[in-house]
Amino acid sequence: MTAIEQMQHLLLQMQVDRLNADYAAALDEKRFEEWPEFFTEDGRYKVQARENFDRGLPLALMALESRGMMKDRVYGVTQTIYHGPYYMRHVVSPARILSQEGDAIRAEANYAVFRTKPGSVSEVYNVGRYIDELTQKDGSLKFRSRLCVYDSEMILNSLIYPV
Repeated sequence: MTAIEQMQHLLLQMQVDRLNADYAAALDEKRFEEWPEFFTEDGRYKVQARENFDRGLPLALMALESRGMMKDRVYGVTQTIYHGPYYMRHVVSPARILSQEGDAIRAEANYAVFRTKPGSVSEVYNVGRYIDELTQKDGSLKFRSRLCVYDSEMILNSLIYPV
């Protein structure tokens, strides 16, 4: 790899890590209306158990196939679902850039989401990895697809918020 290619790779690494940090901050700060904007118009979002992923089985806890479906989910989360309050905190590892071909980028990062109910201790809510397809247009990155493959065999309560 030439010095210029190394610099381009480092710049891309920083951009992907920044996207993941901004994504996590939006969710942790409950700015859910911003969540669909991290995706292309036809972006896909899926939360799937590792067991199903490893076996090639399609069943997922959540599977959204467009930004419109994500906006519907945000409406449901913010306007129609009632649950006890809690805070979320995402911890996301640096991404591994797997490939780049033109404006198409494939990357993976590990994540852990912690949940804290007021007056209670924090607990591990969801742990896994993001498997991402990204696109770079006009100098910014967006998700074409984000697959959240979670390692836990059981999840606490129901999955309300995106991970």
